[in-house]
Amino acid sequence: MNLRFAFAVNNDNQFEKKHFGDADKYLIYQEESDKLVLSSEESNQFKLLDEVAEHGSRKKGKAIIEFLKGKNVNVLVSRQFGKNIKMINAHFIPVIISSENPDEVIQILTRHLHWIKDEWKQKESNFKLFTIKAGILKTSIEK
Repeated sequence: MNLRFAFAVNNDNQFEKKHFGDADKYLIYQEESDKLVLSSEESNQFKLLDEVAEHGSRKKGKAIIEFLKGKNVNVLVSRQFGKNIKMINAHFIPVIISSENPDEVIQILTRHLHWIKDEWKQKESNFKLFTIKAGILKTSIEK
C-alpha cells in the first residue's frame, strides 16, 4: 500500500505558517519504494471559499477534504492546522512540520515513513496528529 501526501505550500513551493486550507496549492507526493515522488501540483481552488462568512468554515473544510479524497491522498502536511482538524483526522493523517523547505520535509518524512504507515494500517479514522521537528512525536487529537 503506497501512501499519498498533500503538502500545503505557497506559490514558491515553500511551507508558510498558515493553516492547511489557506495554502496557495498542494503538492501531491506518492510513496514509491520508500521514497516520496512528486505526482501532481493542485491549485487550492477553495482557499477563499466561505471566508467572508467564517475563517476556516466547515464548508471550506469539507470541500478540501472531498477534493483530496478524490486525489487518493492519505496524509496532509502543513505548518499549521485550524479548527477543522477534527474533521480532517477522520479521513487523513495530519502532520505538522516546522521546516519551510519541502526537500527537508521529504527527508524527514522518509526517515519516519514506517510510523505513518503503521498509523494508516491500524486505523480507519480518528488518526493521530504527528508533529515533526528534529525527530517525530505522536500526539492525539482531543474529541
